[in-house]
Amino acid sequence: MTEKRPTLTLKPKAARPAKSAGSRPGQPRPGNAPGQGRAASTARPQEGRPAQQRSSEARPAPQRAPAPESRPAPRADETRLRHSHEVRNPVQLDYRPDLKPDSLAFALLGAASSLARVRTGTALPQALAEVFQAYDATPQARGAMQDIAYRSMRQLGRSETLLHSMTTKAPEPPMLAGLLCAALALLDPPEAGVPPYEAFTVVDQAVGAAAAHPDFAHAKAMVNAVLRRFLRERDQLLAEALREPLARWNYPQWWIDSVRGAYPDAWEQVLAAGNQQPPLTLRINVRKTSVEQYLQTLAAHGMEARQVGPSAVRLAVPVNVHQIPGFDDGLVSVQDAGAQLAAPLLDVHDGMRVLDACAAPGGKSGHILELAEVELTALDVDARRLQRVAQNLQRLGLSANVTSSPAEARDWWDGNQYDRILADVPCTASGIVRRHPDIRWLRRKSDTHQLATLSAKILDNLWQMLRPDGKLLFVTCSLWPQESEAQAAAFAVRHGAVRLDAPGQLLPRSSAGQDHDGLFYALFQKPGAASSR
Repeated sequence: MTEKRPTLTLKPKAARPAKSAGSRPGQPRPGNAPGQGRAASTARPQEGRPAQQRSSEARPAPQRAPAPESRPAPRADETRLRHSHEVRNPVQLDYRPDLKPDSLAFALLGAASSLARVRTGTALPQALAEVFQAYDATPQARGAMQDIAYRSMRQLGRSETLLHSMTTKAPEPPMLAGLLCAALALLDPPEAGVPPYEAFTVVDQAVGAAAAHPDFAHAKAMVNAVLRRFLRERDQLLAEALREPLARWNYPQWWIDSVRGAYPDAWEQVLAAGNQQPPLTLRINVRKTSVEQYLQTLAAHGMEARQVGPSAVRLAVPVNVHQIPGFDDGLVSVQDAGAQLAAPLLDVHDGMRVLDACAAPGGKSGHILELAEVELTALDVDARRLQRVAQNLQRLGLSANVTSSPAEARDWWDGNQYDRILADVPCTASGIVRRHPDIRWLRRKSDTHQLATLSAKILDNLWQMLRPDGKLLFVTCSLWPQESEAQAAAFAVRHGAVRLDAPGQLLPRSSAGQDHDGLFYALFQKPGAASSR
């Protein structure tokens, strides 16, 4: 039996069919609403993708016998690009190509495999880890794969819109679409960006990458044609693509609408900040050195840096953590400048009993222990991620009681109340998309309500573990008011908590003056025993 293979043809450059009455250039067609993201733990393969469904144009509908049940109309969150074949063979995501490990083709295939995994609901860091292992990648190849994958995720809406305008069907398998999006991301850097490779090199290596994989080696000519057409018609294709919000902002439409509704005066800056490459910001371990001393150390190693917070230093040029002077010896940790506000706000003192709930990967736990000699419990539901907490504390020369349990449970608690509680609760992580660009494609709008409900249960449970006059710091890396300010206000009403001064909502910033993720802080004090009677 002849094997059916996916086929793809270039969309002809002929004039487009006449638009229906009332349509305008740049407006989405009916059924064109961008897909909604989905949480990484629950995403289905068809959801969380930024592509949109496109109906067949200029083709007569085939005559079919009436079906017992009519097919429902496509949902607004369905993907735009059509599936290109009927028979689906198993995708070989773990296939190791016969390519030079230091070649761009090898890195492109690794990035494409990671993008295909994200389409199935896998978070990008986990997807890359799987690819690194499957490809037995060298450190150099890992760095190249990671760089291309993150570039591609930040430009995914733009790349898929371009791909949609140049092809008649969705490139399949998804890894082929990932390869094309990765190549387009390299050929089409953000405004004012410098292409990391020469255009002819990207095209040549992308074709070589396609030829090296058995699932889509037959499509190497198409890869060549698509990329060369983009280079020939770049200005026209980009002008058309950027009329769509999906391509202009690189977020699903529901995300764009949510940011615009929550921050009508700053929504464009918020979206733009999320598309920037984040800086490498360090937290100085004041137990071992000072900011002034460490800046001198960096200067001695020829590394330019500047102080951006009480214990925060930002490197002018990011490097691998093991190239950072003193990192392996615990002199510094990598932590966003906004996240470094948590431990000082908690106001810890020697001898206190402190709980860091939802502690992984341990950045805030380490900061707390650097500021005071406290008895710290680091709690997290994910035992695997807690291993990172233990490793980070060991590197810093610090120790804590590391415990695995859901923060909404009590069976792990010994009944002794805490002086301070840090509640960095689960959320959609919408404020840290510049560091985790896959989040925008993995989340769904409904995740906000579900996670806010879980966070409320956690806060209510932790409040019972706080002693009278104790302080609880509520932290979330979300931009959505339902998860931040509305949550804080409702919590204060439920428990009669005294709200103290805290920054509130920090919008993501990417500038010389301020450069931090989007976070929310609310600090509460529990009424004392006398006032509660």
